[in-house]
Amino acid sequence: MQANFCPHCGSPLQTAAIHGHSRRRCGAADCAYVHWDNPVPVVAAIVELDGAVVLARNKGWPEKMYGLITGFLERDETPDDAVLREVREELGLRAVAARFIGYYPFFEMNQLILAFHVPASGDIVLGEELADIKRVPVERLKPWTIGTGPAVRDWLARRGSAA
Repeated sequence: MQANFCPHCGSPLQTAAIHGHSRRRCGAADCAYVHWDNPVPVVAAIVELDGAVVLARNKGWPEKMYGLITGFLERDETPDDAVLREVREELGLRAVAARFIGYYPFFEMNQLILAFHVPASGDIVLGEELADIKRVPVERLKPWTIGTGPAVRDWLARRGSAA
């Protein structure tokens, strides 16, 4: 959703070319506010539990849509800590290590996904944001084309080359 008014002074925002990009900026002469619209960092976990990857369906998602555990960083939190916290909050699982897979631009959502492999243990207890989970044996896991799918693709390729 695009803002129409400056959050600092309330004046209307205008579109202007700034550093070669079209940006929304305040039209008031004495206000320098620019809405940069930078991508938001998001952590994603390929949660491995007992030889399977746990995929989750968030509340409000279509019934057949499942994905990785994802979430936003909190203030003063590292991506490693954030992904471990998300696994604990959303699945109730214990995880002590997060192995970085890579970063993936998700332009459609204006996000930068930081993906991790998170081996976990324990019994799954769904967090308040999730409607359902499914366990997919690693050998049957297939990557998808957008969002966190490229991280799954890369993780599977690395596993295959390590075997």
